[in-house]
Amino acid sequence: MCESLQMETSSQASASRGLWNSPRATQFSKETQDMLRLLKQESRVTSLKRKQINNQPKNETALPFTSDPAQSSPGKSVQKHWPVHTQKRTAKACRSGNSYEREKFRPGPTRDLEKEKRKLQNIFAHGTEQPGAGSSQKPPQHQSSEIPKKIDRYQEVLNEIQERQQFLEDMASLGQEKDYINIINTEISQKLRELEIMEKSHVPTFDTNAERTENAANKED
Repeated sequence: MCESLQMETSSQASASRGLWNSPRATQFSKETQDMLRLLKQESRVTSLKRKQINNQPKNETALPFTSDPAQSSPGKSVQKHWPVHTQKRTAKACRSGNSYEREKFRPGPTRDLEKEKRKLQNIFAHGTEQPGAGSSQKPPQHQSSEIPKKIDRYQEVLNEIQERQQFLEDMASLGQEKDYINIINTEISQKLRELEIMEKSHVPTFDTNAERTENAANKED
C-alpha cells in the first residue's frame, strides 16, 4: 500500500515536471535594457562580448555574475618608476677617492750634500773646489813678466764666476737654491766689479807694455 502511494506520488511529480512545465526565465525591464545599452557604449568590451550581452535580453537569460578571465583583454603592463633621490657625498667619501691625490714628487739624481758644502766652503776660502789644488800647481816659469800675471788673474776671475754659476745650478737641482742664492750673487757681483776695474786700469797698461816690447825688438834689429 505504501509502496503504491509512493509510486503514484513520484509519477505525479514527474508528470508535473514535464518538458512544457520548465520554469520561465527572468525577464528584463526596459530600465535594465537601457542601462545595459549605456554600459556597452561606455565600456570597452569586445565584439563577442557585446554580442552576448545583446542576445541575453532576447533569450531572457540572466546576466553572468562574473566575467570569464580567459576572454578579458589583458591589462597593460605597468612599469614601476623608482623615485630618484640625489644624495650628497660626504667630505670623507670625497677624500677617500683618488680625486684629491696630488702627483708625487720625483726628485732628480741626488748628490752628496756634505760634499757640496765642502765644495762651497773651498770656493769661498781658496777660490777653487779643492783646497790643495792651487798650492800644488807649479808657479809659471816667467814670473818676472807682469802682463801674463794680469792676464791669468783676469781669466781666473772669469773661471770663479762660472764656478759660482754652476754651483747655483747644482743647488737648484737639489731644491736648495734659496739657501745660497744671495751669497753667490754677492760674490758674483764682486767678481764682476773686479773685472771692470781690471778692464779700465790694467788693459791699457797691457797694450803699452806690449808696444814697448815690440819697439825695443825692432830697434835691436
